[in-house]
Amino acid sequence: MHISDKDSTPAGMVWIDGGAFRMGSEKHHSEEAPTRSVSVDGFWIDSTPVTNLAFTRFVAATGYMTVAERPLEADKYPGVAAHMLVPGSLTFEQPRSPTSTENPYDWWQFTPGAHWRCPYGAGSTIDSLSNHPVVHIAYEDAMAYATWMGKVLPTEAEWEFAARGGIDGATYAWGDEFSPDGRIMANIWQGEFPWQNLKQDGYDRTSPVGEFAPNGHGLFDMSGNVWEWTQDWYVDQPRLGRKNCCSISNPRGPEERASYDASDQSIAIPRKVLKGGSFLCAPEYCDRFRPAARQPQMVDTGACHIGFRCVAKPLS
Repeated sequence: MHISDKDSTPAGMVWIDGGAFRMGSEKHHSEEAPTRSVSVDGFWIDSTPVTNLAFTRFVAATGYMTVAERPLEADKYPGVAAHMLVPGSLTFEQPRSPTSTENPYDWWQFTPGAHWRCPYGAGSTIDSLSNHPVVHIAYEDAMAYATWMGKVLPTEAEWEFAARGGIDGATYAWGDEFSPDGRIMANIWQGEFPWQNLKQDGYDRTSPVGEFAPNGHGLFDMSGNVWEWTQDWYVDQPRLGRKNCCSISNPRGPEERASYDASDQSIAIPRKVLKGGSFLCAPEYCDRFRPAARQPQMVDTGACHIGFRCVAKPLS
């Protein structure tokens, strides 16, 4: 979607003036470093993640079938057991007792029949979740929706600039204090992850979009609720600009999909960058609901905590 007049804001979107900011962090996870000076041009961005209602309209208009609804092709997944080649997606299964965080397979499982319409597996529905973010979205699915809308996915730099809400260099989208005046600022995990969910924010899983306060740009759920896809291929060290150096303009990830160390897997599937964290991010464990945080995700794989939002650009 290209619009010539930035004052003609599309419905459900917010205009973000371009500018410079400090991207990344050197205080947290290594893949966020180095902090570097970056600038981006202005763009529109969805004020919330794409909802189940919006995605339902897309599917009704196009007949699109998501990746999670299709059976896997055996030749593309050598070594994968036949019973795992059925349609499905990754779901979170909360352990019932204290569990080590060393092995994510203790709480993640492949659930046959799980997809955006059945987020918890066969028999579940989104009947009461129309205003929740759509989940179990693979990269291909997000791109298909964006194209249908005449939009694109944000670059990692655009996403992070928007998430910061005009507060350059702050730890969180709302500032440097995790819980100002004792308020819970986002749908994240409270308690000891992964077995104890205190649900102090009122939600066990996703929450309706816009349930928590917006950031300084008027954007909702830039922290927590669901992870969001970006255009950029993932590399461990971004190397986009250097600290105390000239600003790099409109950076992108590698032009080609990066190689990835898949020594513990039978196949190497390329990754894109996810941003924003989710309802499963705990401060003492993941801590990736900060604007600088980033995570790789296999392009062919969605999960119960992965969604997206879109951007649109003005005509140059």
